Parts: sequence; C-alpha cells; structure tokens
Amino acid sequence: MPPSLLVCDGCCCGRMEKGNNAVPIEYLKDAWKEHGLQEHLSLSISGCLGPCSLNNVTLMMNGNERIWLGKLGTAEHYEALVEWAKSVSNNQEVSDLPELLVSHQFKPK
Repeated sequence: MPPSLLVCDGCCCGRMEKGNNAVPIEYLKDAWKEHGLQEHLSLSISGCLGPCSLNNVTLMMNGNERIWLGKLGTAEHYEALVEWAKSVSNNQEVSDLPELLVSHQFKPK
C-alpha cells in the first residue's frame, strides 16, 4: 500500500471564522497532479483528524509509520509539505521532514 497524506478539513482546520488559517486544498490537489504524486503517494482531504487544538492537522501514513503535523498556517508550510511529498514519491519511502515542519510534528495521546 503506498504512503498516504491525509489533510484535515474538518470542524476546525481551515476554518477562518474560528481563527484558524485556511487550508489550501486546491493548491495541494493541483500540486499532486502537476508532479504526478498520486502514483506513489495518495492525497486525501479528510474530516476531523483531531486534535482540534493543533489546528490544520495532517497525517502521513506509510505502513505502520505515522507522522502527525499540526499548526500548519502558512503557504511555506504547505509548500514544504509538497516538497516532502515529492521526496517520498521519488524515494518510495517516507523521508526526513523538511526543517520547516520539524517543530510542527507531534505525537497524539
């Protein structure tokens, strides 16, 4: 099963009326198409992934490996996510997080 990236677009993530930054869903979908990422890494826009206090949550899954990211709020965060996805696609395995995203990684309780 290929790696997957789940991007929360649930009850809080991307909800500007709740004080959270928008999630650039169309940018991500376009990037997946432009770079042919879907062949090696699926992109899913999901409902609530939780925890809502870490708004704009994403989850990278590869087999038993899970990498959780939260508080993604800038275009640069999502650009780094695309670059990371391109690296995963090229290497066929989950590679190291871009430096910009390291501080956004968390372990769910």
